[in-house]
Amino acid sequence: MWSGRVVPEKGPVEAIHAARLAGTGLRLAGPCPDRAFFDSCVAPLLGDGVDYVGHLDHRALARLVGDATVAVVSPCWDEPYGLVVAEALACGTPIAGFARGALPEIVDPLSGVLAEPGDVEGLAEAIRAASLLSRTDARRHAEATCSAEVMVEGYERIYRALAAA
Repeated sequence: MWSGRVVPEKGPVEAIHAARLAGTGLRLAGPCPDRAFFDSCVAPLLGDGVDYVGHLDHRALARLVGDATVAVVSPCWDEPYGLVVAEALACGTPIAGFARGALPEIVDPLSGVLAEPGDVEGLAEAIRAASLLSRTDARRHAEATCSAEVMVEGYERIYRALAAA
């Protein structure tokens, strides 16, 4: 599955091509703020196991993510934090993504597989490899690194260090 704003910088087109190369289907979810992009670049690629399921409410999105074998995360820019990654890992869904922005800091070898940015063939390989990862390990990684408690503790550590300096 893939979720996020359906815009060029989130890489839905790259995710679709990678899923096709991997021999898997792909379900895309999210708002389409740039309808021209969706109509010209995404819609023509739909079909044959690649479906756009719309902009889902929180419960439906959590069900989609939780039911997925892999969450494909394909940023085409240096995204500072991957909320989609944290949500997928919290559902126990391993990640296949581009090693851009914060992804290399969030994903570890037990929770996901990363490809070089923009490498669609590498992302296809990451999809296949991530499908073999443990859902339990993905969930444990989320609990250890993405929970509100862990994040607050991290911020407090940084603030204390800055205040001491």
